[in-house]
This record gives sequence, structure tokens and C-alpha cells, in this order.
Amino acid sequence: MNQLENFNKGFFKENPVFVLLLGMCPMLGVTSSAINGLGMGLATTFVLIMSNIVVSLIKNFIPDKVRIPSFIVIIASFVTIVDLVMAGYLPALHEQLGLFIPLIVVNCLVLGRAEAFASKKDFLSSFVDGAGMGLGFSMALTILGGMREILGSGAIFDYKFVSEDASTFLLFVMPPGAFIALAYLIAFINRLNKTEK
Repeated sequence: MNQLENFNKGFFKENPVFVLLLGMCPMLGVTSSAINGLGMGLATTFVLIMSNIVVSLIKNFIPDKVRIPSFIVIIASFVTIVDLVMAGYLPALHEQLGLFIPLIVVNCLVLGRAEAFASKKDFLSSFVDGAGMGLGFSMALTILGGMREILGSGAIFDYKFVSEDASTFLLFVMPPGAFIALAYLIAFINRLNKTEK
């Protein structure tokens, strides 16, 4: 598999959200707006890329008995960096994302890519895989957040395009709206995939 195919699989063939259904907790918890989805996606992308790189570089030095705990420590180090940088430079977004930033440590997408891919591949392949999966995750969270924000408040990226007295579906910015919006997006993606075959 060449690097371009490896990168693209995170967007389409193996999208973490719409195909693999990984990282559901932050996806459903923070995507009440497009900016929250994008912020969470980019934070996860940074952690995914950096942890994949480090795991691929030191994989031969980690004993099998402590492989998973070692990966968690590596991931937690990068999550701490993201958490502190966001708190310092993007306090409003940091407050919106709240507890979901530290929960990146146990996101099955990040740990799964470290275990299934980075621990078996070289530096470049691990970097490309992390970038593809992370940006695919970011794209999915942004689409889901944008859809919920448009339907729930008549806005996108906090830009209001309907009048204040216009009716919107408030349900979509509430937690149950995440499940409904996700179900429709997954059905749409599955329909597209079937028509391509």
C-alpha cells in the first residue's frame, strides 16, 4: 500500500467515525457545534500523529509485557501538552471541550492505531497513518458538529444565518441530537459506499 492510499483510508475507506465507529464518546459529547468538533478533532490528530511517531521509533525497546502501559504513557504525555496549550491559548474552546480533552488518553482510536499500526511499521508510514486517521476523525467531527449546529441553532461556526425568531430543531444541539444526526450521516455514507460498488 503506498503512502497516499494509507493517508486516504482515514477519510473514506476506514473513517474512524463513519465506518469504524471509534472515538464515539468525544464524538457524541462535544459536537454540538462545528468549532467544537474541529477543535476536538485537531487535538486528537496532534496526539495521534505524535504518539504514532514516538511508538514507531521506540517500538524495539519496549518489552512485550509493558507494551500497552508504555503506549498509554506516551499518549498521555501528548494529551497533557494539548491540554496545557489549549488552556493557555484557547481558553474558551478549552472550557467547551472540558473533560473530553484528558479523555483522549483512553480514546480507542489513538491507542488502537499505536498498537495495530505504529508498533509494526516504520516512522513515515506511522506519520502518514496518524495524519490520515486524525484528519478523517477531524473531518467527521466537524461535519457532525456543523450539521447539529445548522439544524439546532441556524448557525455554522457561530455565524448565524437565520433570524432569531426563526424556528430551529433545538433537539439537535442537545445530547439525543448527536445520535440522530450520526445515524443519518452513517446511513448516508453507507448508501454512498454501496452505490460505488
